[in-house]
Amino acid sequence: MYNPISSEFFDQLMVAMERKIPSSIEYYQNEEQEKNQEKQVVKALVKTMEIIDGFEILVLDSKEKIRLSMVIKFNGKRHRED
Repeated sequence: MYNPISSEFFDQLMVAMERKIPSSIEYYQNEEQEKNQEKQVVKALVKTMEIIDGFEILVLDSKEKIRLSMVIKFNGKRHRED
């Protein structure tokens, strides 16, 4: 299910990218993990945001890609409910 991100979250992401702030991201990797409440946590720099197959995606310096709608917490701030 698509969950649009808030403008506050978008602004926080932009600041993290522009200032190259190492970030902690808690997220679900896919719908199956979301269903089973299996959270992932990664610490990395956010390099850019892209649209891939109609989804907004965070691209990290580790080359990992995370759907924005799957992010639970970004730098300790909750952006979606479980």
